Amino acid sequence: MTQTEFLNIVMPFKDKVFRLAKRLLVSREEAEDATQEIILKLWKNQEKMSNYKNIEAFSMTMTKNFCLDKLKSKQAQNLKIVHSNYEDHNVSLQKEVEVNDSLDWVSKIMADLPEQQKMVVQLRDIEQYDYNEIAKMLDMNETAVRVALSRARKTIREKLTNTHNYGIK
Repeated sequence: MTQTEFLNIVMPFKDKVFRLAKRLLVSREEAEDATQEIILKLWKNQEKMSNYKNIEAFSMTMTKNFCLDKLKSKQAQNLKIVHSNYEDHNVSLQKEVEVNDSLDWVSKIMADLPEQQKMVVQLRDIEQYDYNEIAKMLDMNETAVRVALSRARKTIREKLTNTHNYGIK
């Protein structure tokens, strides 16, 4: 098998090998090294390649096994595991304090709202009642409930924004 024939066989799935290696090893550099190793092993065993029905599937299996062996080896302790798509779902203490502070401010602002708006916000946003249920409970028109809710939300939003933008008022 000539080098050109080998490249014609291997190059179409070279990127798939790299992506699998990157998925398993996380590190781009380690994935590149793994891809080179797999291609080198295929080159060294090119006389046996005719025995395989699907060389691409064989190389993917080789890649998987190579990467898993690499992760099990002592070199794995030296690998940097950095996921670009990793999200820490733990809330930082600072963020938690900010959220609690905002909730306290919303409670204070709601306490200053007119009684009707306060009730509408409580029933709709906190208790999750429908507009028609709120209208029946408060003996109001459904449109009036929507208007009161809109005005209350606007007041809360403006006062909270002012508090965050300008400090404590």
